[in-house]
Amino acid sequence: MDDDASAFAPTTGLPALDAVLRGVQRGDNVVWQIQSLDEYLALVQPYARAARAQRRRLIYFRFASHAPLLAAGEGAEIHHPRPQDGFDAFVDQVHSVIEAAGRETMYVFDCLSELAGAWQSDRMMGNFFRLTCPRLFDLDTVTYFGVYRNTHAGDGMDTIADTTQYLLDVFRCRGRLYIRPIKVQHRSARAMNLIHAWEDGDRFRAVADSGTVSEILAGSGWAGLEGGAIAGHWDRHFAAARGLLARRRADADGGQAAREADCFARLARLLFPEGGGLLRLIGRYMGLEDLLAIRARMIGNGSIGGKAAGMLLARAILRRDLPALHERLEAHDSFYVGTEVFDTFFVLNRLWWIRRRQREPESFLQGLDEARGRILQGEFPEPIVRRFEAMLDYFGEWPFIVRSSSRLEDRYGSAFAGQYDSVFCVNQGPRGKRLADLLDAVRQVYASTLGEQALRYRQRRGLLHEHEQMALLIMRVSGTAGRRYFHPHAAGVGLSVNPYPWNPQIDMRAGVVRLVAGLGTRAVDRSDDDYTRLIALNAPALRPETNFGAIARHAQRRMDALDLQQNRLVSGPFAELVKGAGDFPLALFTSRERDDGPAFLTFDGLVSRTAFVDDLRALLAVLHAAYDHPVEVEFAVNFGGDAYRINLLQCRPMQIRDSEGAGDARPPEGARQVVAARGAVIGPGRVIHPERIVLVRPAVYGQLGQADRLAVTQLVGRINQASAGRCLLVLGPGRWGSRDLWLGLPVAFAEINHVAALCEIVAMHDNLVPDVSLGTHFLNELIEADMLYFALFPRLAGNHLDEEALQRLPNRLADLLPDAARWSGVLHVADVARGAATLYADAERQQAVLTLAG
Repeated sequence: MDDDASAFAPTTGLPALDAVLRGVQRGDNVVWQIQSLDEYLALVQPYARAARAQRRRLIYFRFASHAPLLAAGEGAEIHHPRPQDGFDAFVDQVHSVIEAAGRETMYVFDCLSELAGAWQSDRMMGNFFRLTCPRLFDLDTVTYFGVYRNTHAGDGMDTIADTTQYLLDVFRCRGRLYIRPIKVQHRSARAMNLIHAWEDGDRFRAVADSGTVSEILAGSGWAGLEGGAIAGHWDRHFAAARGLLARRRADADGGQAAREADCFARLARLLFPEGGGLLRLIGRYMGLEDLLAIRARMIGNGSIGGKAAGMLLARAILRRDLPALHERLEAHDSFYVGTEVFDTFFVLNRLWWIRRRQREPESFLQGLDEARGRILQGEFPEPIVRRFEAMLDYFGEWPFIVRSSSRLEDRYGSAFAGQYDSVFCVNQGPRGKRLADLLDAVRQVYASTLGEQALRYRQRRGLLHEHEQMALLIMRVSGTAGRRYFHPHAAGVGLSVNPYPWNPQIDMRAGVVRLVAGLGTRAVDRSDDDYTRLIALNAPALRPETNFGAIARHAQRRMDALDLQQNRLVSGPFAELVKGAGDFPLALFTSRERDDGPAFLTFDGLVSRTAFVDDLRALLAVLHAAYDHPVEVEFAVNFGGDAYRINLLQCRPMQIRDSEGAGDARPPEGARQVVAARGAVIGPGRVIHPERIVLVRPAVYGQLGQADRLAVTQLVGRINQASAGRCLLVLGPGRWGSRDLWLGLPVAFAEINHVAALCEIVAMHDNLVPDVSLGTHFLNELIEADMLYFALFPRLAGNHLDEEALQRLPNRLADLLPDAARWSGVLHVADVARGAATLYADAERQQAVLTLAG
């Protein structure tokens, strides 16, 4: 190849055609619309000969099933990217070659139409072109693309037409090729006015007579006046499914069942994320009618993501296996925004390459502020905005929530609980304002995919390399309209296995519910200003508290709701938010110690005088059996008169570790116990041999101000990072992960991700008891990491903390972090020899004991 840049003379290889087009220039992308591959091949051959004559580097991307355009002996480097690996991988494969080739390279691509077939999406074909064409332009290349005419929906071809420098039609009539420029960017517009005949050799003649022009165009395969509405791949597949259902209703036979099965499998792969046996369950419990119902409520194409899939699958399981309860569920009327909308948004707003860096371990936290700014200002394609408007018209001014439903969410082993945002839209006011709020909510959820918390989670789970795509589940908020404060009567989380049997009468396999009044935000997020009600489903009357005074102290006092006047989510005193709500079931939700005493939220009537507990236990048992795995659900409850309806909002595999094989978790007789805890042990029973013990001294920490508490919290995170590979036990006061500095240590999970066992010492406040937080996002992360959690109550019998014994062990804080020596009085870091310290954690007996040798 000649390294002299001046030797590069961009050309089609046909000088007469160059003249028609007013000259090919560096950076030009040339798209040929063809009716058959022979038409494209006829143009590729002289282009390749010109590359050889100039001794230019010519790269041929060979990925389609059609016959090859260039052979290995024709001077082209042939690369084989794989569309079947998916859009993201294909883009990487192509662009890695482009970046390595550098400037002034010539390229030929196979017919792009096969990409639309491989990805079942004309829009994603267009997205690939939008990502690739500008980079080729920047590198002063000349590139040939082919695409079949009148084959693709407008959302794909319009993107190509808007992006390319040249778009040209190629026709064949009476054995002769004709070329019609459609777009010649920055060239003379006169070139676009006429069809040109390719005559013998290198001659192009403008066709001036109407007879020839009409004959050419009449035989061109024009799609007619409805051509702008060419159905995309998705629409064709779903139209075929509707046809099959129509045949079934008409009692058609002759292979109908096999055709329906094939159609179902194809559509299920389009709609649902793969992995974890999800498609197998969907095939067992759902039918073609279900998939068509989903499509009718979709905005854009692509997968609907894990959260939406779990909700729909759970309802389908109950419909078949628990029909009586299914009939009493609130019907859902959700909408789904497909993953293709997310990909298109990132391509359209020049975010793709920023997002691509987040897959690399060395750069995954770079550029996040820039990316977030672009996302929050990003534009949506106009057809998508029109779909959002139609959805708003359907909901009217009823509140809804935009929920994350990513491709990787709610899978076995990685739930992504709490990693991505979900945003309430109170949806009040003028239509334009409501649309703006909706689009902002979508942008916020999209932006959360590039949040540091979510990216660190993916790093910990080994998922940075995965192509994460965000679908959305948009759900009507459950509740009763007509008042200022909008909320369901109750909501919560249900687990089919109870990891916290605080009483010997509790059957772990019967499940547990974490219940709150109002919106379920207080059940899934750790609310540090209040309490929730835990209900063991085999023994619902049992409570961790032993008398009404304790029950009253630990009853929920605050509630979350949507304020329809202020157009926002609010938290406020329960009594104030339900004041004047005649439909609220106070008699079932509240209790008094005396008739003239104050009422407290106990849910005793709901538990004892309704079938709620039986319904939840049956629901969880059926879903557990279908999944053949413990499950976790989110739900809301609303009463109408004496009857209630459950709204099933989410179902996913529960993040739980097998407790079998844990061995005897009881300490030997006579062992020196420096820690003894009874009351809250979460996680399978086990025996742990800590090699490093970190104690945040409760009395000293409790005297610190806000800035100092933050400093200590950050030091814990640094010690955690310095302890990778060691068995680490951490003990500290109050609630770990609390948002309130005065109630505990506000660590993010990334600051304790190397911890083997975590102890909350309940000694900071007289009225503070451990909120076990079953079903919350924080606890889910502990369980996913196989971390043991236990609570220690210094004031209760059976609990003991020997701080002096731990402090007699040398404090290594200053050795590990020399700049942190001044914190040695509050933070004690002790290293112990392997086997010198042993933590015995017995989940069944709800006790944990730490012993030290000697």
